[in-house]
Amino acid sequence: MAIETLPEPSIPITRPFRLKLGFLTATPIIAIATACLALIVALAVFAPWIAPHDPLLLAPAQRLKPSSAEFLLGTDAYGRDVLSRIIYGGRISLLIGLGAAVFSVGIGLAIGLLAGFFKWLDAVMMRVMDGLMAIPSILLAIAVVSLSGASIGTVMMAITIPEIPRVARLVRSVVLTAREEPYVEAAISLGSSLPKIMWRHLMPNTVAPLIVQGTYVAASAILTEAILSFLGAGISPETPTWGNIMAEGRSYFQIKPSLIFWPGLLLSLAILSVNLIGDAARDALDPRMKQREGGK
Repeated sequence: MAIETLPEPSIPITRPFRLKLGFLTATPIIAIATACLALIVALAVFAPWIAPHDPLLLAPAQRLKPSSAEFLLGTDAYGRDVLSRIIYGGRISLLIGLGAAVFSVGIGLAIGLLAGFFKWLDAVMMRVMDGLMAIPSILLAIAVVSLSGASIGTVMMAITIPEIPRVARLVRSVVLTAREEPYVEAAISLGSSLPKIMWRHLMPNTVAPLIVQGTYVAASAILTEAILSFLGAGISPETPTWGNIMAEGRSYFQIKPSLIFWPGLLLSLAILSVNLIGDAARDALDPRMKQREGGK
């Protein structure tokens, strides 16, 4: 007599994450923000071919020259071309913003997954995160740079550390909710391995909020790097960054305010564009958020 075998129970998993890029042009404001950010990124990437002069070349005889055909934005106190330094400065600022976002999201994701899944780890890890969040991010970044020395890697690490707790707490909240779902409990009951549960059932729920959080971290990192450089606690002054250019130009603000205006303008446009794109991504990933805001 043949024995009918029942099919193995299937464990549903979350749908694959998909984010269409149409939100980048959803409204005229978002389209302008996307175009501005794309232009700034293009200037930074192709700086060696776009910049008209060497940003590190000293020419004391050309110091504080006004705008001209040779120097479109004039020169600084050391005779260096301001336009070239602004173009090259975007490379450092954007690199630090992107690096801080990637590292903080990656480390925060790992901490949040473990804290949300293992209750015995939750109390310990979250108290450490709360301790880091209690320290002002600027002071913590200055302390890290002072102890380790000024370099691109050190500044990136100093900016990343204060952002990790925010990402970790976000992921933890998502995991705590997803862990109570029936498909996760079924996977645990059937003896699925921990990496499989994390990868197939928990991580897909964190992708959408992490994309939005990553944009905010990138914008905050760009601003923090400029603040550190402006305060003299960032990358070495001769390295062209938007913060360094403004820090050097503040002594000559009354003579030549453009030394602060132009790098400050690009810094503001970059941060504003990233934040607007982050808001658009949030609306695209959670349409209910847009409906709630529209109903206010």
